[in-house]
Amino acid sequence: MTLKPEGLANTHEMEQRAAQRQAHLHALQAMEHGKVVSAAEAVALIHDGDCLATSGFVGIGFAESLAVALEAQFLQTGRPQGLSLVYAAGQGDGQGRGLNHLGHAGLLRRVVGGHWGLVPALQKLALAGDIEAWNLPQGVISQLYRDIAAGKPGHLSRVGLDTFVDPRHGGGAVNARSTEALVRLMNIDGEDFLFYKAFRIDVAFVRGTTADPDGNITMEREALTLDSLAMAMAARNSGGIVIAQVERLAERGSLNPRQVKIPGILVDAVVLADRPEHHMQTFAQPYSPAFAAELRVPLSAVAPLPMGARKQMARRAALELRCHDVVNLGIGMPEGVAAVAAEEHIIDLITLTAEAGVIGGIPAGGLNFGAAINTQAVIDQPYQFDFYDGGGLDLAVLGLAQADAQGNVNVSRFADRLAGAGGFINISQNAKRLIFVGSFLSEGRPKFLAQVEQRTFSGQEALRRGQQVLYVTERCVFELQAQGLQLKELAPGLDLQRDVLDLMGFKPWMPVAPQAMQASIFEDAQMGLRARLLMLPLAERISYDRATRQLFLNFERMSIRSIEDVEAIRAELERHLEPLNSRVWCVVNYDHFHLDPQVADAYAAMVRELSERYYENVTRYGNAGFSRSLLGAALRARGMAPHLYDSAQQALLQVKKPA
Repeated sequence: MTLKPEGLANTHEMEQRAAQRQAHLHALQAMEHGKVVSAAEAVALIHDGDCLATSGFVGIGFAESLAVALEAQFLQTGRPQGLSLVYAAGQGDGQGRGLNHLGHAGLLRRVVGGHWGLVPALQKLALAGDIEAWNLPQGVISQLYRDIAAGKPGHLSRVGLDTFVDPRHGGGAVNARSTEALVRLMNIDGEDFLFYKAFRIDVAFVRGTTADPDGNITMEREALTLDSLAMAMAARNSGGIVIAQVERLAERGSLNPRQVKIPGILVDAVVLADRPEHHMQTFAQPYSPAFAAELRVPLSAVAPLPMGARKQMARRAALELRCHDVVNLGIGMPEGVAAVAAEEHIIDLITLTAEAGVIGGIPAGGLNFGAAINTQAVIDQPYQFDFYDGGGLDLAVLGLAQADAQGNVNVSRFADRLAGAGGFINISQNAKRLIFVGSFLSEGRPKFLAQVEQRTFSGQEALRRGQQVLYVTERCVFELQAQGLQLKELAPGLDLQRDVLDLMGFKPWMPVAPQAMQASIFEDAQMGLRARLLMLPLAERISYDRATRQLFLNFERMSIRSIEDVEAIRAELERHLEPLNSRVWCVVNYDHFHLDPQVADAYAAMVRELSERYYENVTRYGNAGFSRSLLGAALRARGMAPHLYDSAQQALLQVKKPA
């Protein structure tokens, strides 16, 4: 892969351009201000046919002054022409900022990007066939910079298998003009991999906070460090140049070396941002000390989501959280899970992350996406994707635009719109557990289709890897099975046929009737997620004294919200009691126990069955917070005496008394 116009990629011409560029640089750097130049002087170093790599995440870390200067030079002089552009994360605001400045016919010849949704100017060129264009996974591009820097031939990865990036499904090409094979399928020891070829980088645009005359760059006011260091190394070792935009200058030798993120040996030119709006911390925020980790924000400052479909979906997804989970939340609908986690006071029990490098805290949304408050750490983007690709994510919650009968998901390409995959492929393919969240319909049109328009996520690959996958909407919940999508849950009050099945492009698998979604999802009160996450494991709630045949069940603060919860208790108790070959005396602690009304009957039926099989007698106790009336009524309906007491002492005294 050359990322070059034909005829301009030969070694002699590249060497000539590099020599010219170095001569120009030496002339500039001979001046008293060292490597500090104007934006116009910096972009004048870019030649026709160069490969330009840009750093940024939405608006974070994007060198807006350099993009504006490059656009101005092209519009004034018609040069440079035929550039190849490479970028990993989406870099734009969906309107005119970011890489939209480069969306001019003639300026660009080809683009390889990870995300296209924020750059309509580039989308227009790609969809019209005016440029060669590819959409490759964000993580792969970010990691490729390191491979280029190390002189490797490319990047070997499982990421992208059985998606549109796989050469068997298009190789990531956006249009018919894009015929070069940038991705190769390889089989190593019987296992399939994708090989992404390395390329030369002639110019890298990076951004930091402070620079000294030698080009050392710090990032103390930046929300992210991104892939800037890897990109600078790649350009330097390709014989190219690195241009860094900063907001302020420091005296030579005054920067703390521990804070230098890009050393001066990699930087050829430093440009001081010409206007404040060209160096905003994000495209929505001039500067937030919280995004720069200068202060921690009280969680009370995080506004709760208003009740509605978005909150209901976020709540249902949040029910899948477990203590100590490392989680990634996608942009859009999935962002609501962070708000629910803050409202339910469970942020400290999980670790939220963002693919740009954020670990811990609460990720921001909208045009602030990628930044976060109260973080534990911010690492470089390529390393974050290493962690993700290797299986570091316990759970990912991502958006849902289209899904089909095989569980495939599309978020990247639609009839007249090129959204791009971003980090979606890396994240969705490698998280241990996965939830897709989105409204059931899109502007009245079905989202669940016989076949998706493009395969951004492969259901078949997920089954092969043993992933647990849920598809959560405000109307119902599906789960990926070998037989296809199983309809597992239905929102209360909906008609299955009219409100769900008639609005789908396929019939989901339904071996049993779907159960009702938990009522707490739709209520104004908090769901009690903290108590749920802090619940003891079932096995630790059961104790037995063989000498007295006394069984004690500690169900304090336990929440029973689904049939699965009921069956889990049944299975665990059977595992303990079946080998005893004798009946036992049972006492149950129901302090602060929660039982959803929709599963009360199933719970009572399970209790009666176990009592008849294993118990001589059973007594129960719980405080005023225990919904004793609900359980008592359910037990009485099955002909059982509830034997509910106010204290453990009373329950123990009564359990062995004759009936």
